[in-house]
Amino acid sequence: MLCRLGGRWLRPLPVLQHGARDRPLAPTSTGGIKHSALPVWAVASVSAVGSGGPGSWYEALATSAPVHGTEEVLLGVHTVTGLPWWACIGLTTVALRGAVTLPLAAYQHYILAKVENLQPEIKNIARHLNQEVAVRANQLRWSKRVARLTYLKNMRRLVSKLYVRDNCHPFKATVLVWIQFPMWIFMSVALRNFSTGATHSEGFSVQEQLATDGILWFPDLTALDSTWILPISVGIINLLIVEIFALQKIGMSRFQTYITYFVRAVSVLMIPVAATVPSSIVLYWLCSSLMGLSQNLLLRSPRFRQLCRIPLTKSDSDTPYKDLFAAFYAKFISKK
Repeated sequence: MLCRLGGRWLRPLPVLQHGARDRPLAPTSTGGIKHSALPVWAVASVSAVGSGGPGSWYEALATSAPVHGTEEVLLGVHTVTGLPWWACIGLTTVALRGAVTLPLAAYQHYILAKVENLQPEIKNIARHLNQEVAVRANQLRWSKRVARLTYLKNMRRLVSKLYVRDNCHPFKATVLVWIQFPMWIFMSVALRNFSTGATHSEGFSVQEQLATDGILWFPDLTALDSTWILPISVGIINLLIVEIFALQKIGMSRFQTYITYFVRAVSVLMIPVAATVPSSIVLYWLCSSLMGLSQNLLLRSPRFRQLCRIPLTKSDSDTPYKDLFAAFYAKFISKK
């Protein structure tokens, strides 16, 4: 039936049955297809983004070319290997971390080693420059502020020359972060698209495959891990990585100490966050963290550092793993 309103013929909305308006809409199933075990809010957060709303930024990200490319990589690995999805996620993570982030991490250590080896020369320059500025300040009657600014300006110029000379500007050591973090985001969003049914391939639903391609206590990769084993494991591995980094730094600056505490807090907060996303994403996070831990331990090996042509430094040790265990034991076990 049509009704006339404001000069236009409109079709009236269907009338809800008694009590229907108080019930949340639930996804229907057809043909016996199993739908995601995610809570309604988790599905709605993905399906409702868009149409210019607050979540439009996520829709733009979820449908972006990098995320689509990541989905194609995951589908390609699954098609070529024929492995279940839990194994495909692990294999893809290991391949990406080994082919992309490991070389970048080795390059990061290469730059940081060269910067560390410059410290004696930088300290020598600072001592001579401080004496020279003090003499000039006395001759020209500079104020302490002018002398300090002159010292800092010339010190920055001289240190920059050293970095250019040895081709080791510290900013180059941050390239790992600029590559690894976006890759982590794209993989997480791609797996979320799979788990919420937002992606289909050649007529079949990846969501349906993920729902039966889990393992052990998480057979459904589209569901949350109700046991919290995966989320807690992610938090523990990340905290272990942070502690390994902290143990190898002797005499950290105040800024480095603050950063260490911040990363520790983020690692702990990741546990409840991981408990609210599909198991496929948490599995990826766990595999990525395990690779990160292995990568950090590998880059402590003197043989591997020599293979990567990372310069020797005063802080290098011939027995890095023994020293690490001793430091860990002294900090966390012997105090108890």
